[in-house]
Amino acid sequence: MEKLKNIALENKIFKNRVVIAVIFMIIITLIIILRLYNLQIINYDFYVEESTGNHISVLPIQPIRGKILDRNGKIIATNKLAYKLTLTPEKTKDINKTLLELKKDGFIDENNIKTFNKVRKSFKRFQNIPIKYNLSEEKVNKFLVSNKFVGVDIESYFHRVYPNDKYASHVVGYIAKISEKDKLIYDKKKYLGTNFVGKTGIEKQYETILHGDNGKKQIERNVTGRIINTKVIKPAKNGTDLYLSIDMELQKKALELLAGRRGAVVAIDVKNGEILLLASGPNYDPNLFVAGISHKDYQKLQKSKDIPLLNRAIQGLYPPGSTIKPMVALAGLEDEFIRKNTIIHCPGHYQLPNVKRKFNDWKRDGHGNVDVENAISQSCDVFFYVLADKMGIDTIHHNLKYFRFGEKTNIDIPGEIKGVLPSKAWKKAIKNEPWYRGETLNAGIGQGFISVTPLQLAVSTAAIANKGVVFEPKLLKNIQLTDEEIKEVKKGRKRQIPIKNIKNWEQVIKGMEQTIYSPKGTARRINKNLNYTLAGKTGTAQVFGLDAEEQYIAEELEEHLRDHALFTAFAPIEDPKIAMAVIIENAGSGSSKAAPIAKELLDLYFKNNTNN
Repeated sequence: MEKLKNIALENKIFKNRVVIAVIFMIIITLIIILRLYNLQIINYDFYVEESTGNHISVLPIQPIRGKILDRNGKIIATNKLAYKLTLTPEKTKDINKTLLELKKDGFIDENNIKTFNKVRKSFKRFQNIPIKYNLSEEKVNKFLVSNKFVGVDIESYFHRVYPNDKYASHVVGYIAKISEKDKLIYDKKKYLGTNFVGKTGIEKQYETILHGDNGKKQIERNVTGRIINTKVIKPAKNGTDLYLSIDMELQKKALELLAGRRGAVVAIDVKNGEILLLASGPNYDPNLFVAGISHKDYQKLQKSKDIPLLNRAIQGLYPPGSTIKPMVALAGLEDEFIRKNTIIHCPGHYQLPNVKRKFNDWKRDGHGNVDVENAISQSCDVFFYVLADKMGIDTIHHNLKYFRFGEKTNIDIPGEIKGVLPSKAWKKAIKNEPWYRGETLNAGIGQGFISVTPLQLAVSTAAIANKGVVFEPKLLKNIQLTDEEIKEVKKGRKRQIPIKNIKNWEQVIKGMEQTIYSPKGTARRINKNLNYTLAGKTGTAQVFGLDAEEQYIAEELEEHLRDHALFTAFAPIEDPKIAMAVIIENAGSGSSKAAPIAKELLDLYFKNNTNN
């Protein structure tokens, strides 16, 4: 007896099989299309080169890197025609033997061989792989005369040069050989064949603008490998020239004044936030890095106790000391913890109620009765102990944050550190400890947990000068669009600090003015022969704490334990144009060590800008 057929089930099974077959065919078709797209479009250049073999090769043309100049057109970074030694693997029978012979003849060293073997995998066999850059004319001539190395050639290229040596190293930075990590960051097509990229400073910040776009050239060789024809398929687009706001004459002068010392100087245009000088000492020669710094030279920089690679202007963290007092005084006036005529008696120390410890003034016999202007000009610690205690740390934190303390200024250079602006919440989060009242007194005179960069001090001083406008500092001023056209770049953002009473700002500025001109002002020694009006604030920041009965005697301390010297200033008072911050590590008094440096730089600035 025949089994009954289930027509509906058979039809369902058939339909399912058809659907699966169609889906399978669609998948296969998509795979074929994707494969064709990969072959014909994405990797077209690669397979064209592979198919033509040794006969025709397509190679990148490296663009000439843009120059970097100061605000007056003085060159900070440029390029010079130089020569490099290259090796083409497909033309060299025994690469290792060839490298050893080059080393024996003095053309390369062991480091060059190690570097070559390291980068060799990232090149194709027909490409010329660099072995050594910036060959001397003597070695170029020697090589051309001997001409015995098959597959090894001398090629010209543009070598990065920093003509000012170390004077702008922390600003401009340097370029060095591109790493595998760098290749992941930058556009693969634009950077094909690129050997060097910016590693620090402006060179890194504006790398893609300075680099330009590479081109392509077609190389035709005969059966022996000799080039018989070269054709440019796509010309390279050279990098853009950049004009910085830096004044190289000021920059050089600042670093000459810092010679033999550790410290930093920052000057800022009060009107727009442009950085006029950003000096960090000691510095280094960026030319050492371009062709690959030697192990010996790098170890010398790395192991130096002076840390020359550190950009102290944006990465050095220091207690601001008394330079913070104008901002604290302003906060006290604006929030009405003190008034213009508030008088506080300074006997040379201050004690919290029911606390044995004394908080000493720098002047042990005291300043007597002082108001806010005298407290600033004479840098009376006791006045600010009392004020800080009234305000409390969170009120201080709230007001100082307006000046960009405790946060990055967003200067257009990599590596900036934001510093520390303490509060009760900060200490709880970082140290899991409560805030103590005595710590507020230390914060009121710029000691304790608070730490700032020289750049932050310059920015905040400029904000005092222009009565509450806080600029985002900027190093890039203009870019060169064409040979004839220079375009000014957009200035950094600015924000206005809320002002409750403009007279409070004027009173603080008056106190800073008296710092320079009052018979008791802490910086009175620099007021002779001034051709401009000047307002300033000295500071001396402790590296370590002293007990109440201990005396600070610099000569008895190791050099690295001595106080830092600080000075902040702006000029002229009636129409401020420039603000400055100077920090000299372990130099002692701000009035005797930091203030004279600022005066010399300001003298030079106004000498060169008499019409401004």
